[in-house]
Amino acid sequence: MKSVGIRDVAERAGVSVTTVSHVLNDTPHTRVAEETRVRVRDAARSLGYGPNRMAQALRTNRSGLIGLLSEEIATTPHAGRIILGAQDAAREHDLTLVIINTEREAEGSAHRNDVQALIDRQVDAILYATMYHRQVSLPPNMQGLPAVLIDSTDRAGIVPAVVPDEVGGAIAAVTHLVEAGHTRIGFLNNDDDVPATHLRFAGYRQVLGEHGIPFDESLVASSPSETLPGYALAREMLSRDDRPTALFCYNDRMAMGAYRAAAELGLEIPRDLSIVGFDNQELIAANLFPGLTTVALPHYEMGAWAVETLVHLIHGEAEFRLLADKPTLLHCPLVIRDSVAEPRAN
Repeated sequence: MKSVGIRDVAERAGVSVTTVSHVLNDTPHTRVAEETRVRVRDAARSLGYGPNRMAQALRTNRSGLIGLLSEEIATTPHAGRIILGAQDAAREHDLTLVIINTEREAEGSAHRNDVQALIDRQVDAILYATMYHRQVSLPPNMQGLPAVLIDSTDRAGIVPAVVPDEVGGAIAAVTHLVEAGHTRIGFLNNDDDVPATHLRFAGYRQVLGEHGIPFDESLVASSPSETLPGYALAREMLSRDDRPTALFCYNDRMAMGAYRAAAELGLEIPRDLSIVGFDNQELIAANLFPGLTTVALPHYEMGAWAVETLVHLIHGEAEFRLLADKPTLLHCPLVIRDSVAEPRAN
């Protein structure tokens, strides 16, 4: 059987051999229309042709590998979509992910060792993904390599980052409750000092203010993220004579506890109590009864955005370094199920 060569790809795509080389090798500073790039990649894929990675690495001094240092997300189903988004985007650029899963609270030396393991494999760039949205200090041996942070921000403000729009997600959740007619809306929050805690609370307060609903401090309760006892918080709040008619919960696990508390108090969801969560952990949200209305975190989109940005950084496009000035926010959509209805008298 005749082997497929670059000329076969060029003929199938209707372009020159040089254009095929530029597209498949991601040659920087070349002007090739996106439609042409897609046609070339489709032709190469249909013919089963790929550039010789070893020869390409020698010629361009690039391995075609991207390191993904993931902080426990490889063992977390919902956040694992970060990996899927990154993989899909990498595949579009003929790149391969090398994944190392690290400990969330690892010491600096442990993180440096993990980064060094990626460097030893000659990765062209590194993605660093955290378990939840917060600030991080990057290992010093990451300096000099193109890098993008996922779901976290760089304390030094040097590395571009992509994070969920926590405020926007909270605004969507609480607005949904207000539009259903609720004015007594409790908030079960996390009390850890992380961005999500403060930003989701900010979104909650913003909606109340915009709709002329007085802020009632007694309708806000919080607990540490290690336990997130939504049940205990909700049980106490819902036992009051002036209980809220709706709850906005920091995440879906907390909302699940609120479901249990409501059931024990004889409150039917959503007839007696409306609940909205955050995270869209489908194993929880879609399987509660009734289904939990919640806010989805854009894990897949963050992974894809990070790889696309890395490709620009690898090619030395200086304007993309300006993204380090502030994190890029990605939309957190509201996923409507069956846990919200108009309020009724207590």
